Amino acid sequence: MTGEQRTIEPGTDVLIRKVDSHLAALRGGGLHGPELELAERLARCLRELVLCTAQASAADRGQVRVAVHYFVLRRESRGRLLSVRSLAAAERVVDRVARQLGRLDLLADLRRDHPTPDTPHPLANTLFH
Repeated sequence: MTGEQRTIEPGTDVLIRKVDSHLAALRGGGLHGPELELAERLARCLRELVLCTAQASAADRGQVRVAVHYFVLRRESRGRLLSVRSLAAAERVVDRVARQLGRLDLLADLRRDHPTPDTPHPLANTLFH
Protein backbone atom coordinates (compact mmCIF):
# COMPACT_ATOMS: atom_id res chain seq x y z
CA MET A 1 0.00 0.00 0.00
CA THR A 2 1.43 3.34 -0.96
CA GLY A 3 0.26 6.59 0.47
CA GLU A 4 1.10 10.16 -0.02
CA GLN A 5 3.49 11.24 2.69
CA ARG A 6 3.02 14.80 3.83
CA THR A 7 6.05 16.53 5.27
CA ILE A 8 5.19 18.76 8.17
CA GLU A 9 7.43 21.65 9.08
CA PRO A 10 8.96 21.43 12.58
CA GLY A 11 6.99 24.39 13.98
CA THR A 12 3.61 23.15 12.76
CA ASP A 13 2.92 20.70 15.57
CA VAL A 14 4.12 23.23 18.15
CA LEU A 15 1.64 25.84 16.92
CA ILE A 16 -1.23 23.35 16.88
CA ARG A 17 -0.37 22.21 20.42
CA LYS A 18 -0.39 25.86 21.56
CA VAL A 19 -3.84 26.40 20.06
CA ASP A 20 -5.20 23.16 21.53
CA SER A 21 -3.78 23.73 25.01
CA HIS A 22 -5.08 27.29 25.09
CA LEU A 23 -8.54 26.13 24.02
CA ALA A 24 -8.46 23.49 26.77
CA ALA A 25 -7.52 26.19 29.29
CA LEU A 26 -10.43 28.34 28.12
CA ARG A 27 -12.82 25.42 28.48
CA GLY A 28 -11.50 24.66 31.96
CA GLY A 29 -11.52 28.33 32.91
CA GLY A 30 -15.26 28.64 32.76
CA LEU A 31 -15.69 30.05 29.27
CA HIS A 32 -19.06 28.94 27.90
CA GLY A 33 -21.84 29.80 25.49
CA PRO A 34 -21.14 32.06 22.51
CA GLU A 35 -17.68 32.95 23.82
CA LEU A 36 -16.61 29.31 23.92
CA GLU A 37 -18.11 28.75 20.47
CA LEU A 38 -16.06 31.67 19.15
CA ALA A 39 -12.88 30.32 20.76
CA GLU A 40 -13.55 26.89 19.21
CA ARG A 41 -14.14 28.43 15.75
CA LEU A 42 -10.91 30.40 16.07
CA ALA A 43 -9.02 27.27 17.09
CA ARG A 44 -10.42 25.31 14.11
CA CYS A 45 -9.48 28.10 11.71
CA LEU A 46 -6.00 28.43 13.17
CA ARG A 47 -5.33 24.68 13.03
CA GLU A 48 -6.30 24.61 9.35
CA LEU A 49 -4.26 27.72 8.56
CA VAL A 50 -1.23 26.16 10.24
CA LEU A 51 -1.62 22.97 8.22
CA CYS A 52 -2.33 24.65 4.89
CA THR A 53 0.72 26.91 5.18
CA ALA A 54 3.15 24.24 6.39
CA GLN A 55 4.79 24.18 2.95
CA ALA A 56 4.09 27.84 2.10
CA SER A 57 6.45 30.78 2.05
CA ALA A 58 8.09 32.01 5.23
CA ALA A 59 5.99 35.17 4.99
CA ASP A 60 2.71 33.22 4.92
CA ARG A 61 3.82 30.95 7.76
CA GLY A 62 4.83 34.05 9.71
CA GLN A 63 1.38 35.59 9.32
CA VAL A 64 -0.22 32.42 10.65
CA ARG A 65 2.26 32.26 13.53
CA VAL A 66 1.34 35.85 14.48
CA ALA A 67 -2.37 34.95 14.46
CA VAL A 68 -1.74 31.89 16.65
CA HIS A 69 0.28 33.90 19.13
CA TYR A 70 -2.32 36.65 19.15
CA PHE A 71 -5.00 34.09 20.05
CA VAL A 72 -2.89 32.25 22.60
CA LEU A 73 -1.08 35.07 24.36
CA ARG A 74 -3.83 37.65 24.87
CA ARG A 75 -4.32 38.08 28.60
CA GLU A 76 -6.14 40.41 30.92
CA SER A 77 -3.93 42.61 33.06
CA ARG A 78 -5.13 40.79 36.19
CA GLY A 79 -3.90 37.46 34.84
CA ARG A 80 -7.30 36.12 33.79
CA LEU A 81 -7.67 34.28 30.52
CA LEU A 82 -9.07 35.88 27.40
CA SER A 83 -11.93 38.27 27.79
CA VAL A 84 -14.70 38.32 25.22
CA ARG A 85 -13.23 41.56 23.90
CA SER A 86 -9.86 39.88 23.38
CA LEU A 87 -11.51 36.98 21.56
CA ALA A 88 -13.16 39.47 19.21
CA ALA A 89 -9.77 41.08 18.56
CA ALA A 90 -8.23 37.66 17.89
CA GLU A 91 -11.11 36.93 15.52
CA ARG A 92 -10.28 40.04 13.50
CA VAL A 93 -6.62 39.00 13.26
CA VAL A 94 -7.45 35.42 12.25
CA ASP A 95 -9.93 36.61 9.64
CA ARG A 96 -7.43 39.11 8.26
CA VAL A 97 -4.81 36.37 7.83
CA ALA A 98 -7.34 34.01 6.23
CA ARG A 99 -8.30 36.73 3.74
CA GLN A 100 -4.69 37.57 2.93
CA LEU A 101 -3.98 33.91 2.27
CA GLY A 102 -7.07 33.58 0.06
CA ARG A 103 -8.78 31.17 2.46
CA LEU A 104 -12.19 32.77 2.78
CA ASP A 105 -13.54 29.34 3.73
CA LEU A 106 -11.62 29.70 7.02
CA LEU A 107 -13.12 32.96 8.18
CA ALA A 108 -14.03 32.68 11.84
CA ASP A 109 -16.53 35.51 11.59
CA LEU A 110 -19.97 34.05 11.01
CA ARG A 111 -21.25 37.37 9.65
CA ARG A 112 -19.68 36.91 6.23
CA ASP A 113 -22.09 39.35 4.65
CA HIS A 114 -20.02 42.36 5.67
CA PRO A 115 -17.99 43.97 2.88
CA THR A 116 -14.38 42.96 2.47
CA PRO A 117 -11.86 45.54 1.38
CA ASP A 118 -10.55 45.26 -2.16
CA THR A 119 -7.00 45.86 -1.01
CA PRO A 120 -5.80 43.99 2.05
CA HIS A 121 -4.28 46.05 4.81
CA PRO A 122 -0.98 44.94 6.31
CA LEU A 123 -1.38 42.56 9.23
CA ALA A 124 0.54 44.93 11.48
CA ASN A 125 -2.25 47.50 11.12
CA THR A 126 -4.82 44.94 12.28
CA LEU A 127 -2.91 44.24 15.46
CA PHE A 128 -3.24 47.84 16.60
CA HIS A 129 -6.90 48.45 15.77
